[in-house]
Amino acid sequence: MATTEKHDRRMATMTFASVYPHYLNKVERKGRTREELHRVIEWLTGFDERKQQQLIEAKVTFETFFQEAQLNQHARLITGLICGYRIEEIENPLTQKVRYLDKLVDELAKGRKMEKILRDE
Repeated sequence: MATTEKHDRRMATMTFASVYPHYLNKVERKGRTREELHRVIEWLTGFDERKQQQLIEAKVTFETFFQEAQLNQHARLITGLICGYRIEEIENPLTQKVRYLDKLVDELAKGRKMEKILRDE
């Protein structure tokens, strides 16, 4: 699915620090924990809790965030709709990675079992 150049640029320049509190609020409101959120982020990116905190404090953009990440080999198994976009059809690689993270956070907030969220083949 084609996203607009403006949309892709917005995704690239948005900071992880600006979105993280929204992720945390969303999952905690639904009875999930900060630790579960950190586990999901670590599964996708390879960043442990300490590194996640460093990236928040450094106010890195999503572009930098995902350049430094070691994306999980099973991330391609993340499919479905998020914000009106079918993840597996997003053409811009960075936008697709941001939407992977959004989808995992949504699944966590919706009460999906951790084993299902952390996909394995």
